[in-house]
Amino acid sequence: MADATGLVEKMKRAALEAQEASKPVNVYFGEVVSVKPLKINVEQKMVLGEGQLILTRNVTDYMTTVTVQWETESHKVRHRHAESDGGDTEYVEVPHCHEITGQKNFLMHNALELGDEVILIRQQEGQKFIVVDRIGGG
Repeated sequence: MADATGLVEKMKRAALEAQEASKPVNVYFGEVVSVKPLKINVEQKMVLGEGQLILTRNVTDYMTTVTVQWETESHKVRHRHAESDGGDTEYVEVPHCHEITGQKNFLMHNALELGDEVILIRQQEGQKFIVVDRIGGG
C-alpha cells in the first residue's frame, strides 16, 4: 500500500508541475520597502530580498553613451581693451558660451527608491523575480 500512496503523491506533484508549466508568465505588483538592502513587498503576501530579484536597466543606475550637439547658456564676461592712445583701459561685457559636441558618457539615475511601486515577473518554476519597471508616473 505504501507504494500506491507514493505513486499517487508523485502523480499529484507531476500534475501540479504540469499546470504551473502551462502558465507562460506570472505577473506581480510590489512596493519597495527597503533600498539597502533592497526588499520588495509583493502584493502584501511576501517580501523578496536581493537574492530573489533580477533587476532590469529600467530600475538601476547605469552609464550610457549619447551623441550631443549643444551650446552652453550664454553668460556675459567682462573683457578689457587697452586704449590705442595709451589711455585708461576700457571694460566691456561680451556674451560667452561653449560648444559641447560628440559622444559623451552619462550616468542615468534609475535606481529604485523607497515607496516605488513596481511590476515583477516570476521566472517559470523558479524562485527569482524579474523587476521589469516602475508603475505610474513616479
